[in-house]
Parts: sequence; C-alpha cells; structure tokens
Amino acid sequence: MKFLEIIKDEKGQFSSKRVAGILCTIMLCVTMYHNSFSPLEVAPSTALVDAVALLAFGALGLSSVEKFKK
Repeated sequence: MKFLEIIKDEKGQFSSKRVAGILCTIMLCVTMYHNSFSPLEVAPSTALVDAVALLAFGALGLSSVEKFKK
C-alpha cells in the first residue's frame, strides 16, 4: 500500500515521528471540523490546539530534515 510507504524512513523501517505527526494532523483536522458545528463554550483551549499543531509540525519537520540531512 502506498500509505505505508509514506510512514517508512529511508531504511524501510516505520518512523515513529512520521506516525505521530500524521496522527496529530488527523486529530487536529477532526477536532477543527467537529468544533465548527459545536457551540463556542465546548471548544478546546487555544493553547491545546496550538500544542497539537506544533507537535505535528515538529514531528513531520524533523522527519523531513533527517531525510535530507543524509
């Protein structure tokens, strides 16, 4: 499957940073979609959303830097 090739590193092993980054991105998108239909009182805190976004960006960014570093 093509998706499994995306989360593997250059050695063919699964990259935990890529898996974590993709999961954070998916959960962030699901949360934002869900909150577009919910009242403002039940929205997650801005700090929590920012933390998940930074974690996803960091995990995927570090994985990319390592790939081009070698």
